[in-house]
Amino acid sequence: MPHREENALLRRELEMLMGERQLLLRVTGAAAALIASLDSRRLPVGAVESADLVATCLNALPEETLRDALAAVHAHAEMSAADGE
Repeated sequence: MPHREENALLRRELEMLMGERQLLLRVTGAAAALIASLDSRRLPVGAVESADLVATCLNALPEETLRDALAAVHAHAEMSAADGE
């Protein structure tokens, strides 16, 4: 019986973690879409540092994770948009 209880607890924990992952993917995807749409020349000076921090964190993600994040918010980013073109 203890194994069933452990399994149930682990299942609930895994479900909670997967839900959190989905939420984090949505936040990351939304941030990526926002950063991709910004014109840094038009940002207030105080916002440039924050936007750069977000962009740096996004660029540090594995490509697959970033694709999952964009898919989570149904965003479509082209590689040229990431290059600032």
